[in-house]
Amino acid sequence: MRLHSPDDLKTLQAELCNNGHWTGRTLIIPAGTCGRASGANDLIRKAREELLRGEFAHLIRVRVTGCHGFCETEPSILVEPDGLFYPRLKPADVGRLVEATARGEIVEDLVWLDRETGARIPHQRDVPFFKKQRRTILSRSEQVDPEDIDSYLRNGGYSALLKALEGGDPAWVLQEVKSSGLRGRGGAGFPTGVKWEMLAKQPSTQGKFLVCNADEGDPGAYMDRSILEGNPHSILEGMLIGGYATGATDGIIYVRNEYPLAIKHLHIALEQARGLGLLGENILGTGYSFDIQVVQGAGAFVCGEETALIRSIEGQMGEPRQRPPFPIQSGIHGRPTSINNVETWANIPIIIEQGAEVFAETGTEHNSGTKIFSLVGKIRNTGLVEVPMGITIREIVHEIGGGPVGNAEIKAVQTGGPSGGCIPASRFELPIDYDGLAKAGSIMGSGGMIVMDGHTCVVDVAKYFMGFLKDESCGKCFTCRKGTQRMHEILDDITQGRGTHDQLDLLEELALVVKDTTMCGLGQTAANPVLSTLRYFRDEYLAHIDQQRCPAGVCKPLITFSINENCSGCQACAKACPADAIYGERKQRHTIDTSKCIKCGTCRSVCKRDAVEVA
Repeated sequence: MRLHSPDDLKTLQAELCNNGHWTGRTLIIPAGTCGRASGANDLIRKAREELLRGEFAHLIRVRVTGCHGFCETEPSILVEPDGLFYPRLKPADVGRLVEATARGEIVEDLVWLDRETGARIPHQRDVPFFKKQRRTILSRSEQVDPEDIDSYLRNGGYSALLKALEGGDPAWVLQEVKSSGLRGRGGAGFPTGVKWEMLAKQPSTQGKFLVCNADEGDPGAYMDRSILEGNPHSILEGMLIGGYATGATDGIIYVRNEYPLAIKHLHIALEQARGLGLLGENILGTGYSFDIQVVQGAGAFVCGEETALIRSIEGQMGEPRQRPPFPIQSGIHGRPTSINNVETWANIPIIIEQGAEVFAETGTEHNSGTKIFSLVGKIRNTGLVEVPMGITIREIVHEIGGGPVGNAEIKAVQTGGPSGGCIPASRFELPIDYDGLAKAGSIMGSGGMIVMDGHTCVVDVAKYFMGFLKDESCGKCFTCRKGTQRMHEILDDITQGRGTHDQLDLLEELALVVKDTTMCGLGQTAANPVLSTLRYFRDEYLAHIDQQRCPAGVCKPLITFSINENCSGCQACAKACPADAIYGERKQRHTIDTSKCIKCGTCRSVCKRDAVEVA
């Protein structure tokens, strides 16, 4: 069925709402990449079998969605409209859950268990991980089946596009985006409305491009992937609104080849939208034409930089180029081009739907709306969190994240991925926004947040990120190509016990040179891990150099393991040791044979009494 007018879309939405009105309960099973890896497909099959076998199909339905955010609890089921949350389920649990749901009951032993209080928390809204979030984007992934456009339309999908088209004034749409205060969620934080206004003013006889940058390359970051997997139509709708506002005619979604599920859902969404006449020529009979294609990237980190991304789209090697001219002036094939990331596009329908003033009520004066972070590392609750701008790091780490996973205290958070910085626990009251993080020596980035505890060596972390960046440097800039390589070599020397004070001075000088002289964003931010760790954790560097000691017990050449008087002789360490380097009688204090010890740290990780020390 092809829609020929705005009224046709309204009629379809009304029919879907009337026909799709459901008074029973729904088992919502998140099946993004994380869910599928954890066994969500088995839950889906089992749930459908139980509904058919138990004849509960008239009482219960199953909805398969994308990721809901609490990735470590997968596979899980959310029961609506009750809002009951059942984490870490096994297929064997599904039968009981279905029967209880049909009776309107709660399976108490399957709902969330609060480890601190020992209380069972049945409702998702009361689980600490969800309680303090403001889920305006992620919550929509719970409502829609990403492979079914009817599901999106039933939940108000494409109403924002309809509102924009019926208004008949692209300038109004531009002003709404500007007034909302939305800043690009890809890292730099440039005002989205200002960028669009610049594109709208560009003359072009050949047309203009809008690009969705889904080249999410930060280790530990998966926000964009989850949005694409869970709600691809929100991106299409956002780009359609952007095209109308700026006069662009062509859209491109540049997505990593490593995201097969996201790519699959995007192609399905594009085919469905074209089939209804929501993409292509003369959309809804309004005279507005806009189409979108998917371009798969090869996974180069540097292609997250907009000029390298443009070259990759054009079929060339992904290398940055000098600016000006800026992409707004001369982008893909010389045509004016505006680039925003996935999360930015997902915010556009929300802004148009609820109005700029309402959108700007969330967040702070110069950082409005919400931001999605991937919370990973030495933290109890890992997953995607969506929070209002201006929330503190402490609230995310300790209230939403649940604090440290073990006995070691959290000492730092790396924000912004390899290009970001390391922020110490002493600064966790810092409100999270673009400007505050920049002053602290880090960046927002796309939203990666890696939590570190006392067992994390910041020198080793800096070495890891520098190794990543030197490998991902395109090599076009000499200072980036050789500077990142030399910084990695110095960091390696320090972790191996070969570091000197002269090298430490050289490391800092090199970092500043690379930051000031490289051409693109990769090189300009490559020094952040080094500069931020030197700024806040110089004492750890000095311990490696002066004392030949790694305080965190990570750098193998600088550590020796021993067992203290806390040992109860449980033999857990002896059984786990891969080198058979631990001996001792049961219930007696054990000993480590340092000549056999390979310094893997397994003994320390399995010990529950903090009996393994590092010297």
